[in-house]
Amino acid sequence: MIKISFYFRKLSALLTMVLLTTALFGQENTQSTAGYSISIEPFGDSMRHWYGIKDDGNIVNPAENQPKYPVSEITKIADNILLYQRNNGGWPKNYDMQAILTKEQIEKLVQTKDQIHTTFDNSTTYTHVDYLAQVYTVTKIEKYREACLKGIQFILKAQYPNGGWPQYFPLEVKNYSRHITFNDGAFIGIMETLKKINEGNPIFSFVDEKTRIAAKEGFDKGLECILKCQIVSKGRLTAWCQQHDEITLKPAWARAYEMPSICNGESVQIVLFLMKLDHPDTRIVEAVQHAVKWFNESKIYHTRVNTVQASPEKTPYKINTIDRIVVTDTTAPPIWTRFYELETERPLFSDRNSKLLYSMAEVSRERRSGYGWYTYAPQNVLDKYPKWQRKWASDQNVLAK
Repeated sequence: MIKISFYFRKLSALLTMVLLTTALFGQENTQSTAGYSISIEPFGDSMRHWYGIKDDGNIVNPAENQPKYPVSEITKIADNILLYQRNNGGWPKNYDMQAILTKEQIEKLVQTKDQIHTTFDNSTTYTHVDYLAQVYTVTKIEKYREACLKGIQFILKAQYPNGGWPQYFPLEVKNYSRHITFNDGAFIGIMETLKKINEGNPIFSFVDEKTRIAAKEGFDKGLECILKCQIVSKGRLTAWCQQHDEITLKPAWARAYEMPSICNGESVQIVLFLMKLDHPDTRIVEAVQHAVKWFNESKIYHTRVNTVQASPEKTPYKINTIDRIVVTDTTAPPIWTRFYELETERPLFSDRNSKLLYSMAEVSRERRSGYGWYTYAPQNVLDKYPKWQRKWASDQNVLAK
């Protein structure tokens, strides 16, 4: 028994060293990448969280003046992505894939390969899959293809039978992370990735037929879920909530200040996605039409949100030096609140105590200044609607006077 334990420890140490060496030095390119770069903007949300919010739960935290690879160093960045990928195929959130990691940071990451706290939140996992696909297409380095396919399998395995995706997979304790998650673009980000695979986008040309068929099935189930989740209020379809119950598909609580509601903020990306679909069927056309009409009806006029300097306020998350106030301005363009109350359709706010509020002034300064309670995003849909309507619904303009 002692001898077996000894060899097991030696094998484990050897494996760690192999992973560490791979992470540090990568693999020689089979094709030059000189002058080629891939945008790291899809990782922007996670990067901002890593540098901007102190989180003791992070595996590694940024060093002071942490150096970064140039965006042209695509294999170095891809090696970081492989380093963060867990053995289940997914990724943890809120790290900078562009950071030049220290030896100590790499060692810590290698030790977490078997952890399963993997997610789609803050643009995680599907963005990594997309980046790896681009790097493999350019370099033909096999490890990037293998990691990308493993990530695709993770996405498909995480999908609920009803077509939705949770925020975290494997499923965690019974909390909002199990809900179908439109928040922060998670659901639509996954669908965009599957859409590229389905449509034969060149960066996914290496995907085998079996995986491609599974991706098509996952996409179709996801689309059905989107349509079933659209909220009915006062007898007509409106928009969507940030998160929907994974069983009933009804609007559900997310974080303490994110209540079941009609959520214009998150719904915009859903509608824009539906509007991009070629030859939409009747249900998709109706979903877009009703959402557009809802956005038009829920406009708020003569209102502006001003950001002002304020005395420093220490919070558990950061030192806050601003405040946000709502003012009347007859010259202001239309604006929308992020949340509208179910049934009443009143603009809705909340706080970390989950109390329902009806003006932003009632929200604590920490949440008032640290969350997007108002949005101009629905205007993007209204601006794109005329062209879409002429092409796919020429006989019915829901914005016609």
